Amino acid sequence: MEMIELLKKSLLFSGLNVDDLAELAAITVRRKFVKGEVLFSEGEEATGFYLLVSGSIKLCRVSPDGREKVLHFVHPRETFAEAAFFGDGRYPAEARAQAAGEALYLPKAGFLDLMSRNSNFSLNLVVSLSLMLRQFVRQIEELSFADVTSRLASFLVRRAAEKSASYGGITYIDLGIKKGELASRLGTASETISRTLRKLKDDGVIEVQGSRVVVHQMEKLQRLAERHE
Repeated sequence: MEMIELLKKSLLFSGLNVDDLAELAAITVRRKFVKGEVLFSEGEEATGFYLLVSGSIKLCRVSPDGREKVLHFVHPRETFAEAAFFGDGRYPAEARAQAAGEALYLPKAGFLDLMSRNSNFSLNLVVSLSLMLRQFVRQIEELSFADVTSRLASFLVRRAAEKSASYGGITYIDLGIKKGELASRLGTASETISRTLRKLKDDGVIEVQGSRVVVHQMEKLQRLAERHE
């Protein structure tokens, strides 16, 4: 039952019913990892994909001259390496643990077999994929049309709805992400994030206290976020 609950938290499997989730749980393998561990390497044969339960995973590629390019930071409840099911059947990047945790491994053979014999399972996956596509389109729109200030404001407003506490009209947000990861998510550089946070602080909108952001003017922050909503 615990495996079913873990699978259900993923957006990819959110449209599945209990019976479908139970079938999926039957082929799923739990895998713990330590910081620095490589779950798979670029070019390696893709034998399955993952759902992150806890910890943090960095997806990256290394250029011929040894430079590392971070493609994405994976966070709990996100799936990764699904694209390796298609194309040439190899992982297009390396997956390295940024922090110790646990992932659910879904083997390719068992997953494709489940799709072929359970049409309802496949249909519900299509529904979930459409929801994921909408989310990605929104992210692309943010990166394309919004400036860094409004993108950052939007992130803070959404985070406030998830992880925050308010006292006396002041909101305290648990950032829950490193500056480098935040910059990668917003499609900019760490230095730009630092400058933007400093500008918002100078304007009296926020204050940064370690991994926590104190919002003094939530309405102004929401107005900045609305520029791309």
